[in-house]
Amino acid sequence: MLSSAALPAFPYGAVYFRKTNPPCADWDRDYQTAADDGHNAFRHWFLWSAVEVTPGEFDWSDYDRQLDLAAENGIRTIVAEMMTSAPEWAFRSLAHARYVRRDGTPVRSGMSPSCAVGGFPGLCLDNADARERAGAFLTALVTRYRNHPGLGGYDIWNECGYAEDVCYCPATAAAFRSWLRERYGDLRTLGQAWGRYSYAEWDDIEPPRTVEPYADVLDWLEFRQDNAYRLMRWRADLIRALDPDHPVTAHGVAGSLTHAAPRGTDDWRAAAEVESYGLTWGSSRHGDEPWKQMHAMDLVRSASRGKPFWHAEAYAGPLWMQPQVVGKPRDEGRIASVEDVRYWNLASFACGASGLFYLRWRPLLDGPLFGAFGAYGMDGSRTPRSDMVSRLARWATAPEQEGLWRSRPVPAEVGIVYCPETQIFTYAQQRSTDFYARAVQGAYQGFLANNIQASFVHVDDVVSAAADAEGGETRIPSVLYLPYPVMLNRATTECLAAWVEAGGTLVTEGCPGYFADLGRVGTSQPGNGLDKLFGARETYVEFTPDLLDDLTFSIDGSTAHGGIFLQAYEPTTGTPVGWYADGRVAAVDHQIGAGRTRLVGTFPGAGFGRHHDQGTRSYFARLLEWAGVRQLVRVSESRVIARVHDGEGGRYLWLLNPGHEPVRVTATLAAHVPGSSGLSVRWGDPARVGLVDGRSVDATIGARDAVLCEV
Repeated sequence: MLSSAALPAFPYGAVYFRKTNPPCADWDRDYQTAADDGHNAFRHWFLWSAVEVTPGEFDWSDYDRQLDLAAENGIRTIVAEMMTSAPEWAFRSLAHARYVRRDGTPVRSGMSPSCAVGGFPGLCLDNADARERAGAFLTALVTRYRNHPGLGGYDIWNECGYAEDVCYCPATAAAFRSWLRERYGDLRTLGQAWGRYSYAEWDDIEPPRTVEPYADVLDWLEFRQDNAYRLMRWRADLIRALDPDHPVTAHGVAGSLTHAAPRGTDDWRAAAEVESYGLTWGSSRHGDEPWKQMHAMDLVRSASRGKPFWHAEAYAGPLWMQPQVVGKPRDEGRIASVEDVRYWNLASFACGASGLFYLRWRPLLDGPLFGAFGAYGMDGSRTPRSDMVSRLARWATAPEQEGLWRSRPVPAEVGIVYCPETQIFTYAQQRSTDFYARAVQGAYQGFLANNIQASFVHVDDVVSAAADAEGGETRIPSVLYLPYPVMLNRATTECLAAWVEAGGTLVTEGCPGYFADLGRVGTSQPGNGLDKLFGARETYVEFTPDLLDDLTFSIDGSTAHGGIFLQAYEPTTGTPVGWYADGRVAAVDHQIGAGRTRLVGTFPGAGFGRHHDQGTRSYFARLLEWAGVRQLVRVSESRVIARVHDGEGGRYLWLLNPGHEPVRVTATLAAHVPGSSGLSVRWGDPARVGLVDGRSVDATIGARDAVLCEV
């Protein structure tokens, strides 16, 4: 049983200690300042290379002081174990366990850009002796601090993922062969699947060194993810066995849509291994367009599947001289303002974050990330940004907000399906996930532009829902949107068909299942029997992304943009509802079993992401109407983003203004939502917020600000 006192109800703090930063002379003062300013949690990097200074000799002195100061100041400590920083002596004594790049080069000890300490990126834990050494460090760490009054929990993987070109060491190759043996059973079966017919021994198999759309590469990419999360589970299980009283967490980079195939950044898989999950996200690196932070938060909340999730590394200061910011204007998150800090916090809260940590409490003094991210000054002094941080900290952790955090974002009106096999194939085929990411992110933007609440639904949850008509713990929205479905395994297509026939509504973009198991093209399209699900056959197809940026089609009285690929149809049992400009059928509706489908022959998600035009925006709005789903809340001002939370803590309406000018808006809850006789303003100026008719709220929202009211 995890201790209920292990962490505050709403953890709010920052990453503080990284061995050489901040200077030890400032620790006492910094902790006092943090406590006075409302922080209740710190996370520190417990660096293996800085602790086990010679084999079996541990120097815990700096970390002991961090835990003692935490206890003295009422601050809980998240122990971020960093076995990714291996001791220098281990690179010598365990030289065979060094990571090996795709080109055969061994990886030597390097400095981290995020702390002035060597030993990165650690050793390959597929080697049993390296794993034993790392496990001994982790055991010593947990045993030392598990009963300390300053402990709050453990973070077992910082920004979950791995380098794109590692590891190719002998131990990883052996692990790959074991994985293949379990999947295929014998060499003859494997050789048939891979088109490699002359394997005589399992040792003949080597990890593929090129990225191509063949079965061996698809297996290798899938193995790498399985292997990484197996090792994550090993760390979590080891900690839980030693300390069952404190929770285990981790955080990624909201990278499922962009980097899961090459770098393993699968938020669903990471969140499944821990009690709470989170993400690193900052507008200076990703861009400050309003949809970007919202989609990252919604992605990680969806991947957490009901578990608490944190904005685990938020930005509150500038980012200097890094390639992601060069050429960007000052006011696009590059140099964080007081108003930016406020808005970024409130947007995360509106998306359901139940904890927040800054990437730095105060900036690093050395390395390429000097001066970056922290709200406090280089010397730990207060700044206008830290004053805002303190205001937000006190507000979020106040006892009167406990009800707010017991309520959660209401269920989504539509689910955007995340299909790992599609992204893996896209990367193998194109050496990039760009087309996949553009389509999925663009679909999210299309729904958000209409204030339609979308979640991300893992295809595995569709499988579970198809097997359980009641949905059960895997309940998903009744309407699913499947973007860029060009590669689908037969098992996936069968589960999608079963889910629709049981009563689901599925909207899919073009070329569904064009490539099937092992990356092979089907001889009839849509592939894997999907022609029966959609009631249509392909009559024409174009894989000419360079020519289709301006592709349009008409549907529901609007002209919408597509792009990337084009597929045209002949309806069989379906009904044509959309056409390209040349008259070919672009969209087909179909009723099958208790459910229905809409097949659109191109990629409106990518089209909206590129053009942001009114016609494609209307396409996404009308999908909800076509599906018969009542939109929960509508706003009179399109620049405002509305979110509703509900639960045992009450019902709350969030209204976000990401812009740089105040806006006035009326937000109206749908007729099926019970009305309210009054409201309580939790954030914003009560004099500028009013209840109009029991279900409409009229509010003026300041620039880069929000209004939150209980209704």
